[in-house]
Amino acid sequence: MGKSTSSLFVTFVASLILTTTVMADAAKGQKYYLKNLKECQKDGLKNGANFAAKNDRDTWTDLKTNNKLVEQWKEICPSGAKKIEKMKAKEMEDLFDFCWQYASDGDVPSCG
Repeated sequence: MGKSTSSLFVTFVASLILTTTVMADAAKGQKYYLKNLKECQKDGLKNGANFAAKNDRDTWTDLKTNNKLVEQWKEICPSGAKKIEKMKAKEMEDLFDFCWQYASDGDVPSCG
């Protein structure tokens, strides 16, 4: 009984940590969008939720796998193309996490 309780506790704590990590990256991606891609409003996007909802989760994943994220982001937001091209690898990961988290078949962000 003691071993099963301990392993259950460890599993629970690990799932909390992993969930927090995933949400943190999506939150950083949302902050990046809000700070650096305001120009997307010129392209008809009201906010980051509209940007992320341009594709579903599978499509975002396929774009990342095929190294097509930057092309897709520039197509969605041509006004922000210069900033998108200058993104660092970590910023790209965070923005991808945001897009995946809040994709058309994903969660609904509270703002931005």
